[in-house]
Amino acid sequence: MSTSGRMGSDPREADAPAGTVPTGAPGAPAGRTSTPRTEPAKRAPRASKSPAVPAGRPAPGARSSTRASRSPRASARDRLGSPASGVLITGAASGIGRATALALVEVGRPVALWDLDAAGLEETITLCRRRPRSVAHGSVVDVADSAAVAAAVPEAAASLGSLGGFVHAAGVSGPMLVDFIDDDLWDATLNVNVRAAAMIAKALIEPFRVAGPGSAAVLISSIEGLFGSAMLTAYCASKGGVLGVMRSIAQRFAMEGFRVNAVCPGAVATPMLAPAFELPGFRQQLEERTPLHRVATPDEIARPIRFLLSDEASFVTGVHLTIDGGLTAVTAI
Repeated sequence: MSTSGRMGSDPREADAPAGTVPTGAPGAPAGRTSTPRTEPAKRAPRASKSPAVPAGRPAPGARSSTRASRSPRASARDRLGSPASGVLITGAASGIGRATALALVEVGRPVALWDLDAAGLEETITLCRRRPRSVAHGSVVDVADSAAVAAAVPEAAASLGSLGGFVHAAGVSGPMLVDFIDDDLWDATLNVNVRAAAMIAKALIEPFRVAGPGSAAVLISSIEGLFGSAMLTAYCASKGGVLGVMRSIAQRFAMEGFRVNAVCPGAVATPMLAPAFELPGFRQQLEERTPLHRVATPDEIARPIRFLLSDEASFVTGVHLTIDGGLTAVTAI
């Protein structure tokens, strides 16, 4: 939107010329001939004592056609889209990662998208590019591979021009009682959910410095990071670990003006939870225990993430936001 606006002409620019009043005309003195008489010249109006208004700046109280005339919705969108630096999103092929990408391009932020699911990633990129003037680039990256991460971060920064945001939405889950801990699933869960968050944050220090203060990260934890679940031993360990990593990185990044927070979603209708929803009565019981009596949609998690990344949350760091429809406020999970 243009920031220039043409103001109306200043009434002080209009001169008050001396006038002649013909005899016989309305307002002329009675009993005089019709010879016109020139009136004495009127005194020029006294200059206003108000200070001059610098060129290009609207007068006090005047409305210009710029920011002041923007709709409240447009202004809110501008604020949620600041800073305008690019955002790296892992796990972007579906679920919360995809919804976050769409929420960010909606307010004009460029996005670099990572996932191992190439087909899902391409679909997310297509959806993003349907938005006017959106910028979205994707790469197939294994976030558990530190060497791959170290190589892919500079590429993401170069593709977007700057990289001042990070959302770690990649995640691994699976049922696991402590009686039957599987080494491979345990390692995969902690490597993707926790270790990758720290390794990517490490690689982002320099790009965040280039992007400047206002850079921010949001890590996806879970209500299982706040409470235990016998069937999700590895997942609970990883999501609790995400909160510890988040607080530690937040303290370090604050030294440079960067912010780090986490969100703890409850039940969300994503591909990760789809197998559990197929269990007889599982979804119904979960919704009955939730005060809002439903599960969340991915965009209901993405919008708070967008807020935490924006300058609207400029004094928020080192905290987690629980987004669970009130479930953990009233009962243990």
